[in-house]
Amino acid sequence: MTLNRRRLLGGGLTCAAAFATDATKAAGAVERPALPAADTFNCCAEVVGEASEDFGHIIHRRPRSVFRPSSAAEVGTAIRWAGDRGLKVAARGQGHSTYGRSMADGGVVIDMRGINTVRRVDADRIVVGAGATWREVLIAALTSGLTPPVLTNYLELSVGGTLAVGGIGGSTSRHGMQTDNVLEMDVVTGAGRELTCSPDLNPDLFDAVRGGLGQCAVITRATLRLVRAPERVRRFQLFYPDFKSLAADQRLVLEDGRFDQLQGAVLPDGTGGWRYQLDGAVYYDSDAAPDPNVLAGLSDQRGAAVISDLTYLDDAVAFAKLETLLRSNGQWSNPHPWWLTFLRGSNAERLAAGILQDLTNEDVGPFGRITYYPLLTGALRTPSVRMPDEDVAFPFNIIRFPPSNNMAKIDAMVARNRALYESVRSEGGVLYPVSAFPMTSGDWQDHFGPAWPRLRQAKKRYDPRHTLTPGYQVF
Repeated sequence: MTLNRRRLLGGGLTCAAAFATDATKAAGAVERPALPAADTFNCCAEVVGEASEDFGHIIHRRPRSVFRPSSAAEVGTAIRWAGDRGLKVAARGQGHSTYGRSMADGGVVIDMRGINTVRRVDADRIVVGAGATWREVLIAALTSGLTPPVLTNYLELSVGGTLAVGGIGGSTSRHGMQTDNVLEMDVVTGAGRELTCSPDLNPDLFDAVRGGLGQCAVITRATLRLVRAPERVRRFQLFYPDFKSLAADQRLVLEDGRFDQLQGAVLPDGTGGWRYQLDGAVYYDSDAAPDPNVLAGLSDQRGAAVISDLTYLDDAVAFAKLETLLRSNGQWSNPHPWWLTFLRGSNAERLAAGILQDLTNEDVGPFGRITYYPLLTGALRTPSVRMPDEDVAFPFNIIRFPPSNNMAKIDAMVARNRALYESVRSEGGVLYPVSAFPMTSGDWQDHFGPAWPRLRQAKKRYDPRHTLTPGYQVF
């Protein structure tokens, strides 16, 4: 495909003067036409500036240009063009990474938001563009009474973005990660080839792309598993006087399988102390009420419990209320030095309690939280998504919403994230790779563990020039 002026205008490759004809080219690369001058596009500074930031607002890396494709073919054209010139490429969905992972310093950012079409909904699956948000996927599926089995708490994330890291939700204990519920993907490799992959077709690529941090290919289309959607959700937010009693009840309800969704958190109480919360949800239809004994035997402060009853859609989009609040007070645009890990079930309480002792309300902000809850690991099958090698693991996350953008404090939090990771890793914990702190290639090799040789081989095969996703610094 020729990268001519009409194609560039249609695809939206902006700030084109950054790619002058004398740009560095890979050895032996085929000469391709020069791009038009920068003054062809009025939005250059705005678009490139947006791609220099992400939700974390900690790392700032300015690309030379941003490409807005409308098809997989255009994604392939941009990757080949950049690769021929030795330029790095990063795919960007909604820009919700927290440490520059979807950035390409001096390279090309591919804005995937234009590839967001919901192509069809079948009896057990939905086919969508990778730039679609999970909210768009859910709304389309619900027209047929269906839903993805696992939804993230925040639905404005892109399908391609979460499939690159895992995609965890309140129902992960029962259904695994979102990567465990993708049936097939269309991708463009680092060499610019359009391929389809699944458990039966190019399975090595399928496993390298799911949870592979964008190192081998850019997802352009995904076929996702669907299940029947419940009509309603009864949500129970239970509160406890201390961490020990919260953890005990969490293990009890996990073992009993009482909830369709199970999560929990340690929340700032506004006075310098903490509130300990178990968050469980039961699905039901209007003709069959939930089991009235679902809370039997629990030791929560029952008078403080918050019980809500919502439609399935209203419950799924509830996080949007917090987003609206944080946008209104300016905290949505502050830095977000988040830290996300998984602890081994056998030592989770001890490790978490020790870390909690050293945290203050100021460490998370008035609207932040420390996420802590158990999940069963048996349903998690994606090779590149690491999990402690035990039947039960605990997501343990510091979800910070700092009330200011004081960068000295933010830098200290990032450094603290790194130190906390070292401590957790030494005790058998593993990273959920959306955290805000630097990682070396050696760290990533340790992180992927048994999956590392396969990922490294896939990188050599599908992205031999190391064009894709430099922000993680995996290779």
